[in-house]
Amino acid sequence: MNEKILIIEDDKVILKFLTLALKTHGYTVIGSENGLTGLNLFMNQNPDLVLLDLGLPDLDGMLVLKEIRNQKSTPIIIISARGREQDKVNALDQGANDYVTKPFNLGEVLARIRVSLRNQKEVKESSIFEFENLIVDFDKYLVKLDHEEIHLTPIEFKLLELLIKNQGKVLTHAFLQDHVWGYQTVDEYQSLRVFMASIRRKIEGNQGNRFIITEIGVGYRFRDM
Repeated sequence: MNEKILIIEDDKVILKFLTLALKTHGYTVIGSENGLTGLNLFMNQNPDLVLLDLGLPDLDGMLVLKEIRNQKSTPIIIISARGREQDKVNALDQGANDYVTKPFNLGEVLARIRVSLRNQKEVKESSIFEFENLIVDFDKYLVKLDHEEIHLTPIEFKLLELLIKNQGKVLTHAFLQDHVWGYQTVDEYQSLRVFMASIRRKIEGNQGNRFIITEIGVGYRFRDM
């Protein structure tokens, strides 16, 4: 395995627990109890993934998130006690790949790490997808509608990418959850529905476009004609 994970977490107990758990599962782990040291480790050690707490003693975790994202596309999973929906939305909008609320289940964290690392390593068959007035550049994580850039969160982009790369094929709710989150949620796919509604609002606009088709009770597919 040998992937290197950077943990930025000020709670010594949680930091030690995650470090031991990840090492047991074959990861190389480096850790920091504050944001400045964490940023230095990120720049010097070049980790494959970052686990980031938002409540750090010196810098707000959102600032650390922005700084990392400005440098590289390294996967970042937030692990925080901030459980408000707006906190999650803000972190995802700023470039976090996923968000786990404390107290967390280790199995869930490991699953999300596996998904984030797998997604990062995927080799894309085609860099640019064009369909009607929609353009998606997979390498640049860029989406344009009528030549105007559309902002998608990392999870929204991954969902759209899965649909596009399986164009015309129905992807079940379970398939989408497994490939994006690494596990199936227990909220009857409500989280997935929220993300899909947001994607549709952003890429279908007011032009009457209908790219994503809902297969009621089954899942979603990207229109192929």
